[in-house]
Order: sequence, then C-alpha cells, then structure tokens
Amino acid sequence: MINIIGGKYKRAKLEVPIQNVRPTSAIKREAIFSILESYALKNSYNLYEDKCFIDLFAGSGSLGLEAISRGSAFSYFFEIDNEVLNTLTVNCKKICKENQFRIYQQDSTQAIDANFDYPISGIFIDPPYKLNPFNNLLKKLLDNNIIQKNTITIVETNNKTSFELVNGLSILNERVYGKTKILFLKKN
Repeated sequence: MINIIGGKYKRAKLEVPIQNVRPTSAIKREAIFSILESYALKNSYNLYEDKCFIDLFAGSGSLGLEAISRGSAFSYFFEIDNEVLNTLTVNCKKICKENQFRIYQQDSTQAIDANFDYPISGIFIDPPYKLNPFNNLLKKLLDNNIIQKNTITIVETNNKTSFELVNGLSILNERVYGKTKILFLKKN
C-alpha cells in the first residue's frame, strides 16, 4: 500500500497491484507536485480549479489521484492490464466521486481515444521502464492537441533511457532520483 501525500485525502491508503506496476514513490510524487505548484504560482496559473490531469500507464493511479486530492476537478486514467484495472478502479472509487474520474482500458502507446471535458493541467507518462514510447507518444499528444498551451507533461523514466526532445516541446525542469529521471515538458 501507498499513501496519498497531500490535499484533502492526505494519508489515504491506495492499493498497489502485485505485479506489473512500479508505483511512483512518495518522495518523487511530492517533488513532482511541488514543481508543478511552484510553476503555477510563478505564472499566476490555477493548476487545479476546473482543470484535469491525465494519468497514462496509470497502474495504481497514484499520480492522478494525488491531483484529485489536491483539488483537480477530474482525472483520466489509461491502463491496459486487466488485473491492474481492478486495483485502479478500487482506488478511484475510494478517493473520487463518480463524476471526478474516468478509466479507459487502452494501450497508452497508441493514439489516445478520449474526449476531455476540462482544460488539461498535467499529463503523467510513467510507462514500465522496459518501454520507451516517448517520442511517438509525445508526437501523437501534440498532433491531437491533447498537450495544450498550459499543459505540463511529466515523463518518468529510467535515467539511462535515451530521451530525444520532440519538436514543439521544451524542457521546463529535469530531476534525477537514483535510477529515475523525471522531465517536465511544456509546449513551445
């Protein structure tokens, strides 16, 4: 089990699937949201009110649920694994109201087939470390206008994974935590 670390549901426990999931640690989640909130404050941007987050390769849903706990209106979760989906659904129902989340059983490496009802504040991309879908996925997100002017895209990957910046995005911030690299990307 892991805990929500901030906001309304701070300390709420989340289930973690037994296999095929590497949940983002509390230290990394705290750093991610600290950077997001600092950026929003400096740019006079309300990160949460009437905004949504997208959690690709959602796993336990900890990143999207953390955003809900901190005041986001809505989170969209994308997960392909049936067993993981069961845990994700339990976690969403524990933290969210029915009108605060939607789960899509989709392969996040493919085109995202969804309609988003709110402006998108953040997109979390945290695939299994053995995958490297970033260039194709980021191009699709840009081409389909899912990455918007004020959207920050957070990429979590192994620090040894090569990452080529996609045309149309710039690096806002980059952090390394042990074997993990976290990139914060913004549309140019």
